[in-house]
Amino acid sequence: MTSAVEHVRTALTAHGHVGGITELPGPAPTAAAAAHLLDCPVGAIANSLVFEADGAPLLIVASGAHRVDLKKAAAHVGVRKVRRATPEFVLEATGQEVGGVAPIGHPAPLRTLVDTTLADHDQVWAGAGLPHTMFHTTFEELLALTGGEAVSVGA
Repeated sequence: MTSAVEHVRTALTAHGHVGGITELPGPAPTAAAAAHLLDCPVGAIANSLVFEADGAPLLIVASGAHRVDLKKAAAHVGVRKVRRATPEFVLEATGQEVGGVAPIGHPAPLRTLVDTTLADHDQVWAGAGLPHTMFHTTFEELLALTGGEAVSVGA
């Protein structure tokens, strides 16, 4: 495993998470692919998406069941514009590459919004630092792990 996964594992352990990290048989480039490999609803996949909010990183952990409403997110965080970050910006902010970004394990805390739709699922799955690694958690634990704000982010 790479250091990105180890950073996620360290963050999970520090918060008392006992579920560990699951290695998938291959990359899961989409929420639908992850849901298929994990045999769970696509809405239970917690996509960690990094955006640029007036120059600052903003992590939105969104349900795989819908797209993020960027205008709604911008209004919530009080900025003019939220836009998808470049892969370089994502790597700098998270220490993780696009396709495997986890909601935790970053070099510094990121402002985080956690999609309230994830609360509809008893268990959710989030990325763990690489495209083929994930961990299971709950909506409430995800809020605690990330220090995030519960927000409706769906389009």
